[in-house]
Amino acid sequence: MNQPMMSPFWGHLTGVVTVVLMLIFLGIWIWAWRKRHRSTFKRMSELPMEDKPEGPVPGKPRTGADKNDKGRQP
Repeated sequence: MNQPMMSPFWGHLTGVVTVVLMLIFLGIWIWAWRKRHRSTFKRMSELPMEDKPEGPVPGKPRTGADKNDKGRQP
């Protein structure tokens, strides 16, 4: 049994897709390492280490002293 050979079109298509995906990856990598993003990413990296979460804590009853309460009754 002779199997038909793959069309050269598919080889070119996979090559083009590979190059496009590499360029997208490099673009995202360069964007992420720009100096103006350094402070934002540093702040985001410190979020898991904070002692007090900024939002309401799940399972904790709300009190009138919460800063997120804004005067509403529970």
